Amino acid sequence: MAKLTTDQLIEAFKELSLIELSEFVKKFEEVFEVTAAAPVAVAAAAGPAAAAEEVEEKSSFDVVLEAAGDKKIQVIKEVRALTNLGLGEAKAVVDGAPGVVLEGVNKETADKAKAQLEEAGATVVLK
Repeated sequence: MAKLTTDQLIEAFKELSLIELSEFVKKFEEVFEVTAAAPVAVAAAAGPAAAAEEVEEKSSFDVVLEAAGDKKIQVIKEVRALTNLGLGEAKAVVDGAPGVVLEGVNKETADKAKAQLEEAGATVVLK
């Protein structure tokens, strides 16, 4: 098997849906017995000052759907609008709650997405 370059891997990941990428990360964590949260744990272990700097400099946020609520169909519609996922993929994200809807977005986009999802009846947190 030919070894893929970093650029080739990135291009391959760009073609994956959010759900496929999430499944890949879970499988990667299982196979290599690691977690994606390890860098955060290392930063926290560096000391309170380093952790405080990390919080202050946070410029990207994850929008996490905790629960769909009573209006599941409305929440699915909002997830589709925010992510450009297909109906089946958006439904899988909502059914799989808690789960990440948007990753690495700026504060303004994260707040807007949270407001839209909460208006539809979902429980949402920003991380």
